[in-house]
Amino acid sequence: MATDLQSPFKQSVPIDLPNTDKIHIAIVVSKWNASITENLYNGAIKTLSESGIPHSNITRYNVPGSFELIYGCKIAQLKRVQVVIAIGSVIRGETPHFHYICQAVSLGIKDLNVLGKVPIIFCVLTDDTIKQAKERSGGKLGNKGIEAARAAIEIAQFNDIAQKK
Repeated sequence: MATDLQSPFKQSVPIDLPNTDKIHIAIVVSKWNASITENLYNGAIKTLSESGIPHSNITRYNVPGSFELIYGCKIAQLKRVQVVIAIGSVIRGETPHFHYICQAVSLGIKDLNVLGKVPIIFCVLTDDTIKQAKERSGGKLGNKGIEAARAAIEIAQFNDIAQKK
């Protein structure tokens, strides 16, 4: 999901896959940079709904910040879901804190994907400026929440097929 220009998911278009009404998804949302994460969440929820996933099959969990996404996703993996979406936004400040948080969140979610039984879709923006974050959460570069929702549906379908073989 490097940029919307490279993405096959440029807009919220329903995915033509069977049985999306049976998919259960958890979305873990960071409250830090809430204007950005809410836009990402809204893009994701709209895409999931338009793709046939009932709202009753989607559970939202809020965590204080992006660092806490790791624990929130770990807990969400224990629920009856086929996939978890992690939504966060880290914007560079004046100290190295940005690098520590970005690396910890990336590696933490990677570890949960490797060790857990439920895949986690990484929808954490790591931008230099608030302008960049706005452009990627519903602005001129699209909405990464839409991309995350579509990826979540596809990986849930992939797992369903893989487990039947």
